[in-house]
Amino acid sequence: MKDISKSFHGIHANKEINLHVDSGEILGLLGENGAGKTTLMNILYGLYQPETGQICINGNPIRITTPVESITHGIGMVHQHFMLVQNHTVIENIALGYKDTPFFFPKVKLREKVRKFSEQFDFSIDLDQKVWQLSAGEQQRIEIIKALLNGADLLILDEPTSVLTPQEIKELIDILRRMKAEGHSIIFISHKLDEIMDICDRVTVLRKGQIVGHADTADTDKKGLARMMVGRDVVFSIDKEKMEKGAKALSVDNIHVTGDKGMPAVKGVSFDLFKNEIFGVAGVAGNGQRELAEAITGIRKIDSGTIRITDQEITNLSPRKIYDYGVSHVPEERIRFGIAPGLFLYDNAILKQHHLKKFSKRYFLKYNQVKTHAKSIVSDFKVSTHSINNQIRNLSGGNIQKLILGREISEKPKLLVASHPTYGLDIGATEFLRQHLLELRRQGSTVLLFSEDLDEIFELCDRVAIIFDGELMGILNADDPALSDIGLMMAGSKRMAESGNPRPNRLTNE
Repeated sequence: MKDISKSFHGIHANKEINLHVDSGEILGLLGENGAGKTTLMNILYGLYQPETGQICINGNPIRITTPVESITHGIGMVHQHFMLVQNHTVIENIALGYKDTPFFFPKVKLREKVRKFSEQFDFSIDLDQKVWQLSAGEQQRIEIIKALLNGADLLILDEPTSVLTPQEIKELIDILRRMKAEGHSIIFISHKLDEIMDICDRVTVLRKGQIVGHADTADTDKKGLARMMVGRDVVFSIDKEKMEKGAKALSVDNIHVTGDKGMPAVKGVSFDLFKNEIFGVAGVAGNGQRELAEAITGIRKIDSGTIRITDQEITNLSPRKIYDYGVSHVPEERIRFGIAPGLFLYDNAILKQHHLKKFSKRYFLKYNQVKTHAKSIVSDFKVSTHSINNQIRNLSGGNIQKLILGREISEKPKLLVASHPTYGLDIGATEFLRQHLLELRRQGSTVLLFSEDLDEIFELCDRVAIIFDGELMGILNADDPALSDIGLMMAGSKRMAESGNPRPNRLTNE
């Protein structure tokens, strides 16, 4: 890519970008939220047209005006939010995305091709399952199969690990290494410096739409990359002062919740949270975390048990009423539950708050106050946008996340339920957010933090609950030596009492 430039509403997303990737090479593309990484790759994939510059393959200039043309040139892309039809089967989705799908009996004729690719890259997917029944890692493999079937020599992966479990991340990295060994080229967009250092041969760093540096991973380190990306030194660990517990803020008593597939997802979970506390829930994805968060915030009905915020029972109340009792929520699925994509940024800045007196009068919104509030969130949480009059769907995923966080924190909630709050955020924004969560704790709020990032759990939390198959394996203080067994607990092989003492009758591995 030579001298590529692209603007939106007069604001440069990319400016005179020069980028190359060699055969059998994995190139890391690193940058803050809104730095222009996804825009640049969307140009390469034919979704956007550059205003200036040229794309060359094997030294030959080409023009790519649509994704179909990109595919014919051997370029495939796996987007951050998967482009799959949820109610269709795996084989139907592959048929829809395959350029040579036959008109008659497409599924029958594609099965053998898909089976060979699956064996080659050690994929294990039931082709007749509906997409909505699959984990994020399995859905990602479908996208990779679609790209490889179409003959992709260059594969673009946009934030490929942001929704994966640690085991799925390991499996993806193994797949990419096999692809590299077979001569495929890969552009790997990520915010996670450990992954960049582990898998990439070279790194190109973008900041505010321009390239600010290149490096071979063998010749640099995480601190150097972070400094290039953010423009300053980044603190990789934060100091958390000890605080005395305050009054009880949340009480969850023996709740049972059913999941989307009609099976028990939360089974008899009980715990109490207190003011001035960050309480972490750790576990491998799919063990009831999402259902537990949705039950507390009113998105999902509970079958039995009670939930109380301070002295008020909120069991099975609506999300609006639960919010009015002081419970804010940063959802796991930010696009589905966190925003209204077609509305303007300032509209999204007051979702769930539009009925408050400061924003509305009878049936009318006070748009001056709404826009002032939106500008404050954009400024305080460093949301990269040219205008609050922008539709929120035009923001990058990380900037959408920052807006949601700013909105939910702005009213200083009694309880913040945060599901993977740093998902999609760059290293600088992650550091910024974690400081905000600690500040909430200092102000007397309570944070219920769901995260699969154990470093984040250990850095921020006062107590940690480990969940497996919808049950709590234990609730431990952050400095409890028993947390060294967190891996066994996350796998369901060990159960501890809250004090840290094991429960012998429930142990399977001691």
